[in-house]
Amino acid sequence: MSNLIRKSHFLGAKFRALRRRNGLTLQDVTSRCIQLNADVAPSVSYLSMIETGKRTPSEDVLDLLATVFQKSPRWFLDENADLKTLRADTRRGGQARMPLEPGFLFSRDLLEAAIPELLSQTGTSGRQFAHLMIRSLQESQQNDFPDLERSAEDVGGRRFPLRVDDLLDLVKHHGLEIAWFDRDPIRTRDNDRTFTTMVRSFFDPPSRIYINRRLENDPARLKYELASHLGHKVLHGGDGLRSVHATGGRLGGSPETGAHSFDAMQSTDVLYAWRDFECGFFAEALLCPKQPFRRFLMRERHRIEAGLKIELTPAVMMRRMTAASAYRQWHYFDAYPPGYLRSVYRGNGIPLPWGNMAMVSDPCPRWAVFYMLDQPQARKPSSQISVLRDGDRSLLYCCHSFRTRDSAGNAHVLSVGIDLAPALESQGFDAGDLVDSIAERCRQGGGQALPSTQARQAIRRTGGVLNIDWVADAVDRPASIICPRSAACPRPERCADLPAMPRTVEIGAIRDEIIGDAS
Repeated sequence: MSNLIRKSHFLGAKFRALRRRNGLTLQDVTSRCIQLNADVAPSVSYLSMIETGKRTPSEDVLDLLATVFQKSPRWFLDENADLKTLRADTRRGGQARMPLEPGFLFSRDLLEAAIPELLSQTGTSGRQFAHLMIRSLQESQQNDFPDLERSAEDVGGRRFPLRVDDLLDLVKHHGLEIAWFDRDPIRTRDNDRTFTTMVRSFFDPPSRIYINRRLENDPARLKYELASHLGHKVLHGGDGLRSVHATGGRLGGSPETGAHSFDAMQSTDVLYAWRDFECGFFAEALLCPKQPFRRFLMRERHRIEAGLKIELTPAVMMRRMTAASAYRQWHYFDAYPPGYLRSVYRGNGIPLPWGNMAMVSDPCPRWAVFYMLDQPQARKPSSQISVLRDGDRSLLYCCHSFRTRDSAGNAHVLSVGIDLAPALESQGFDAGDLVDSIAERCRQGGGQALPSTQARQAIRRTGGVLNIDWVADAVDRPASIICPRSAACPRPERCADLPAMPRTVEIGAIRDEIIGDAS
């Protein structure tokens, strides 16, 4: 590669970063250049080619761009990239972002070769990587998927709430049949963790849904199973290319066939992960149409336990809340001991020390989700105001968490929360000063303290406007400083002498056995 081409890539990357940092479009830059020198001013398309490294500007054009941005021409040609990592927009969600520059290194061909190698070296499965990409998409779009919403509304007619009989009628209307099977949960072990796993249901193409009979006595979970498989029929024609529904440990997300391998990424990894997401989102939109459900949330003041009235699981209530609420800055966790996140959504960009691909070894114990994982007696819902330090910033959150059990009997913690700062600002409060005051009181109190009367009044008023009753519950309790992770606060020691148990088995094999028993 010639030195000129190398310089054009660095120049384009720096120009793009500088333009975006100043909030200018390509048209804005062209207009500014025309004002300075119409004879030399570059067109929008030419500027675009400069950004992508396809053109190197002439000396006159470079002088013009330097004048617009008050830089010297030498700065653009300097190979010191000066491209700072972009911070996450806390109003849009997601992890801190990085510019993909130089752009030629991120071509499709190079990524297709590099990603499998990356996964192999880091011990990450293809399915985990696919889930991470989908999670990033959810967070960047703040759980807004209008096509899936419309598909669900077309099927359900925005009826709310739907009963089990309503779902059975819809399943029958779409040419599907139910086959019940009997299969008890099994106790198994995966690495150093023990858990109970249970196959809940799966789709057998072209039109049969296998459902564990144990769900007959659990209408809330049964409705979700039916709605999700109905979504597969509507969205994908019922071709069967999706995961088996299983509860407990990694089994629910493991590959359908073959050993759980980290040395290759299969094409089905992304396909199955994306379809699982689509069917799950469809199911939640079918059970909770956006407008009727939003009215329900306002009427019930966003109380999670209100889902019992209409036979919705707490997980569905929380996940759907992040998509249907008029307020957009939400986060949601589904955590299993000792710190494995089965599900994560960060529409408010909350910085996390762990993800759904790995467990953190040194969590801060003041996170409600971590505290409750190791507290079997913590069965009552708990609301918490938290100040999170992120670099030189103090962030303010309110979460509502409780410990429950999944359909296989495994204990886990569900937590949903909001970023309070944007809501406080919308009510005219100085969120920065308020957060700093709470953080200072917590520091003086050894890590936690009751917010000042003024701060409590502001938060209570904001929670009233949002119509979220657990914000008012949390504000009357001491707020806590939490940190992304702390080596001084390791997780509790786990028992090393675990009883011998069967190793992890493939869910696909269990599915095939169930079908064989039924035939």
